[in-house]
Amino acid sequence: MTLVAVTGGSGKLGRAVVRELLDHGYDVVNLDLAAPREQLCPYTRIDFTDYGQAVEAFTAIDSRYRGVDAVVHLAAIPGPGVTGNAATFANNVTVSYNVFAAARAAGIRNVVWASSETLLGLPFDTPPPYLPVDEEYETRPETAYALAKRLDEEMAAQFCRWEPDLKMIGLRFSNVMEPGDYAAFPSYQDDPKLRSWNLWSYIDGRDGAQAVRLALEYQVPGLEVFIIANADSVMDRPSAELARELFPQVPWKRPVEGTQTLLSIDKARRLLGYEPRHSWR
Repeated sequence: MTLVAVTGGSGKLGRAVVRELLDHGYDVVNLDLAAPREQLCPYTRIDFTDYGQAVEAFTAIDSRYRGVDAVVHLAAIPGPGVTGNAATFANNVTVSYNVFAAARAAGIRNVVWASSETLLGLPFDTPPPYLPVDEEYETRPETAYALAKRLDEEMAAQFCRWEPDLKMIGLRFSNVMEPGDYAAFPSYQDDPKLRSWNLWSYIDGRDGAQAVRLALEYQVPGLEVFIIANADSVMDRPSAELARELFPQVPWKRPVEGTQTLLSIDKARRLLGYEPRHSWR
């Protein structure tokens, strides 16, 4: 049995990840500043801006556990504008460094963390280089939040260089949704500009959790990053039609059919075996 520490396990995506891992036979501990709505697994309050707490969290919590086998790092200020730019950057970069370094100090060699779709150039005021977008072009952070995520990926690359047997996987999640969020989707249909900022994409939290589990089970050491989105868009209109209307000059890397996502999940499908199972439809 593998014990997985989930930082930020009380959050929107964290709750789905905890449930997914438990459903697949993992032991899980939730490490978060906020207590969970429903305690599905042991919970310990940890402030990951404090490196000492991070080390302790991955090595031993008296009466709870002694050491963990893998880390899923989701703890962060969850998006741009939640607080000030400098506060977002300082918190998120510090927390990620502390998690990565503490995991290394604890001898953990399996780390999966939440990167972000924002690295692709959101909100696409400057159009993307091609469609559908993928992991192949240079990241384009446009906010302090996205810049912090970019530095997370660079930090991970260096940690993997220092530790050749370390596996770190960054998942560039699209906008996370729960089933209760889908009631708002019909309101997007009349104005395609409302959701053009991320090419009309989303990720059901349950499918995001599936991607986390598959990333934990991926066996190849080193750094990998994957875009994680649902297979479809938030819109009823065909994706190619929407793109021709709002991004008419952007070339196509390959065709898309129907309401297929414009955030390519081809790499995640190919290497992780990821296949979304849920849709707002």
